[in-house]
Amino acid sequence: MAIPLDDIRNRIAQVVWFVCVAAALLLAVGALCIALKANQNNSLVEFVLDWADRVDLGVFSRVNGVWEADAGKNEAIKNALVNWGLGAIVWLVIGRFADRVIRP
Repeated sequence: MAIPLDDIRNRIAQVVWFVCVAAALLLAVGALCIALKANQNNSLVEFVLDWADRVDLGVFSRVNGVWEADAGKNEAIKNALVNWGLGAIVWLVIGRFADRVIRP
């Protein structure tokens, strides 16, 4: 018995949505770690920040992202919150759009 094409498309849409939500969550948690000044020597924090740096796609980088705070107090925190926050929103929009296109 063959699996219906609609079921396959539904499963693919679910996987795409999950990947996009996971990327957005990594960016949000990474920004929170920076804002709370979490110990970056901790292996869990290091893991989150490393993966957040990977899923920001270079466009929403906390160092050279779409928005850069002027040199001043809490510059790194502002950059992480704005750039990774925007990156998380973009991942969610892309995921929802892809989900709607793929789903029957």
